[in-house]
Amino acid sequence: MPVVTAKKKCCKDSLRCKKCPVTLERLRKAGHAQRMSKRGYDVDADVPGKIRKAARRR
Repeated sequence: MPVVTAKKKCCKDSLRCKKCPVTLERLRKAGHAQRMSKRGYDVDADVPGKIRKAARRR
C-alpha cells in the first residue's frame, strides 16, 4: 500500500489531482484509504478506476 502525502491546500480544479486532500478524504470515506497522520494517507494499490475518478470529480 503506497503512502501518499496530501498537499497543504486544495487546487479546486474541475478534476482534482491525486494528492489533493479532498480526493484522499473521499477515498478514505469510501474505504480505500486510511489516514496515517494529519497529511499522510495509506491508499490501497488496487482502487478501481471508477471510484478513483469519482473521488476526483468536483
